[in-house]
Amino acid sequence: MARPAKGHEVLGLAKACLKSAKTTDELREAQAVVLPLDFGLSIEQTSKIIGKSVRWTTELRRSFIRRGGPRPDDSPTRGGRYRQNLSVEEEVEFLAPFFEDAKSGVILVAGPIKVALEARLGRKVALASVYNLLHRNGWRKIAPDKKNPKTNVAAQEEFKKNSQK
Repeated sequence: MARPAKGHEVLGLAKACLKSAKTTDELREAQAVVLPLDFGLSIEQTSKIIGKSVRWTTELRRSFIRRGGPRPDDSPTRGGRYRQNLSVEEEVEFLAPFFEDAKSGVILVAGPIKVALEARLGRKVALASVYNLLHRNGWRKIAPDKKNPKTNVAAQEEFKKNSQK
């Protein structure tokens, strides 16, 4: 026989959250508390109803009960830049000289950027981190044109006309 469900102290808050939930995550969290307590459902039955795994349903219940109610609106959720090396503004500032050089025709190479980033951070970083940094800031790897930008087209045509075949 399963253990009796806990969380009677937050049942009223969970019922109120059912009515005021703005997202599906808030609704499922409240349902994970209310269904076993009010209707006597097992955690397996509750997980099937709310569409989550048993483990995830249990975690939703625990977190709601541990907090003593719904998650505050301003609380951070999973996602974002938890292990960022630089802030967004610092990344833009760091890459500005490299992007200026790229606008003037210099090919952007990840190697020198990696060396500069390691010097700025004071530790080694992976090359993939540099490519992720470039990608986040709108850099695309574009192959250079097949012709030289300093090409004199008139001289080439003159050469073609006057050369011996």
